[in-house]
Amino acid sequence: MSETASGFHVERIDYESGLPALRAVREAVFVQEQGVPLELEWDELDPASHHVIARDSAGTPIGTARLTPERHIGRMAVLSPWRGRGVGGAMLRTLLARAAELGWSRLSLHAQVHAIPFYARHGFLPTGPRFDEAGIDHQLMSLHLGASNAVGDWTGAIAATLGVIATARRRVLIYSPELDAGVLDAPEVVTALRDFAINKGEIQILLHDPAAPQRDQSPLIVLHQRLPSKIAFRAVEEPFDRSYASAYTCNDVGGYYFRPMASRLEGDTRLDDRSRARHLLNLFSPVWERARPCSEYRALGI
Repeated sequence: MSETASGFHVERIDYESGLPALRAVREAVFVQEQGVPLELEWDELDPASHHVIARDSAGTPIGTARLTPERHIGRMAVLSPWRGRGVGGAMLRTLLARAAELGWSRLSLHAQVHAIPFYARHGFLPTGPRFDEAGIDHQLMSLHLGASNAVGDWTGAIAATLGVIATARRRVLIYSPELDAGVLDAPEVVTALRDFAINKGEIQILLHDPAAPQRDQSPLIVLHQRLPSKIAFRAVEEPFDRSYASAYTCNDVGGYYFRPMASRLEGDTRLDDRSRARHLLNLFSPVWERARPCSEYRALGI
């Protein structure tokens, strides 16, 4: 059992004895709220799956999820009054821990489209096109446990970036020659960076070409103007430093998204590799010290 400080706890639960509690949550969320037919909600995988349940301080079921023998996370449901309070994340972490105990190296899930950022914050990456399931748009997402995960396209790049930001404690470092239009200006990424800067720590961004984000009217420049003590830009000017061809985002607790070629989105990401993240931090720090502050951003009116 894993206790939280938010008035609930998460525990593993046997399917047969826990069926009434599972029904109380899943049928309220999926059948009554989302209109999923009752006959589609329960399937032959349920008896063989690993289930978790979240309960409030009175023991009332408020959330549930399962891990199937196919190594698939699903039926993630949280009652409406408890959403946004960490219940889903606590259940997901419990299932990831169970998968690790079982020695499973790869997991997948079908995320409702609105929940893609939630799963990205836990390291899952989108795979393939979106699809319909029970009348609701879904996205296949996957995660390699204890290993790097390949990023191959725009949706994966956004998910990887969200994961690094979400798992940071006090620092997010971004090395991006032209500020990666399409990724670092994506609304969900800007929102994540804003929330991190306001609530948790500082963001340092190294560029080669400060003029490109100005021309593109990057929302991160506006964010920097509003939070100058939390978000800092510097321009790389030393010829040796400018010869560096890669790009990356990393944090202070082991998360990174690294691209061998800054002009391409292909790369790899992981949220729990302290050695790799520390290596990137050590690459970043001396270049930051040699780079010049982007004073032109302070006066930019956009």
